Amino acid sequence: MLKRGFVSTLFSLAMGALLTAPAFVPAQAASDKKDKQHNDAFVAGNVDETEIAKHVRHELLMLPYYGIFDDLAFNVEGSTVTLMGAVVDPVLKDDAGRVVKKVQGVTNVVNNIEVLPVSPMDNQIRHAEYHAIYGDPSISTRYGFRALPSIHIIVKNGHVTLEGVVANQADKNLIGIRANGVPNTFQVTNNLIVEEQK
Repeated sequence: MLKRGFVSTLFSLAMGALLTAPAFVPAQAASDKKDKQHNDAFVAGNVDETEIAKHVRHELLMLPYYGIFDDLAFNVEGSTVTLMGAVVDPVLKDDAGRVVKKVQGVTNVVNNIEVLPVSPMDNQIRHAEYHAIYGDPSISTRYGFRALPSIHIIVKNGHVTLEGVVANQADKNLIGIRANGVPNTFQVTNNLIVEEQK
């Protein structure tokens, strides 16, 4: 009994240290997130965002098959919209290009959205990551009960990338810990943006 209590205490101390420590973000990932050219559709835009950007974001968010295993992003330069990100279903890529072409003021659409490879192992990892992250009540109550949850899980060949926005650094760290605990995952890149640091 004493042994179980000792192990439990050590685990609690280790988790506390991990949650309060700053998350390691590779320099490349940090610079990518500061890149103004990559606007995630599910991340609210700036107040000075153009009308075209607002309409593009709205159209992408309204796509019926857009879910947490997809990342749709865009860049607007004049009347040209470049679509980026990665999706599980090729139909979503085509639909994204189609709806953005209809936005008033858009004259050209460059569709650079990547279609993720079909892989039973990646599908298994997606569902395991979903349960690891959104199965935690402290995460699901804050981020899961929305039409489109703010934490997206992108899986390609066993590599996981987390995209989206969280309220604070502790949540980002906790979600990273949950994601790293999933078996058969080669690497987790935590690109979550902390709202208070935006």
